[in-house]
Amino acid sequence: MVADVFQEVDEEVRRDTLLRLWKRYQILLVAVAVLIVAATAGFSYWRYRDQQQRAAEGVKYAAALDEARAGKYAEAADALTALAKDAHAGRAVLARFEAAALRQRAGDEAAAIASYDAISKDDSVEPLFRDLASVLWGLQALDTTDPQAVIDRMKPITDAKNPWHSSAIEVTAIAHLKAGDRAAARTDYQRLSDDLTAPQGMRARAAEMLAALAP
Repeated sequence: MVADVFQEVDEEVRRDTLLRLWKRYQILLVAVAVLIVAATAGFSYWRYRDQQQRAAEGVKYAAALDEARAGKYAEAADALTALAKDAHAGRAVLARFEAAALRQRAGDEAAAIASYDAISKDDSVEPLFRDLASVLWGLQALDTTDPQAVIDRMKPITDAKNPWHSSAIEVTAIAHLKAGDRAAARTDYQRLSDDLTAPQGMRARAAEMLAALAP
């Protein structure tokens, strides 16, 4: 009997202790619970909105490509340029490249050159894609830009560690030819011809140019 009394007293003390703790911390505990529920709901909503936005971007991108296939290059480029302003980073960069290529197909060389130039100088774009934009800028700008400016801009990209080095070397070779420096062009084409990592078609063009430029 005595043991039962002590047990009842012990349980009563524990209940009182828990009650006091609950009264002291109930606001905090409720607030934490509300925050957890709100955070979960917020994340679910964000993910839903993100998926909706990506789906909408895909629809707009596909519509722009349909216009391009229909020969409406300028209209498609305008649509892609508008999409790039609000799209997710990856799709935005792709849209900018597509828009630049379509400007060129529409006959607006200046706009294409300016577009590639803008991508190459945009710090928010990954260096890999900035270098690609520089190479495409150089290729488009060869007829309207000082060849030495093209050569200087290609130089860091011609490093063997750069994934676009082969294309940069080919652009550099063409720029040397436009500058009248046949010897430098031969050196570029020889380097490209010997580069086993370069695309086969590019190496074949380099070999043909070497034969044409032979003394």
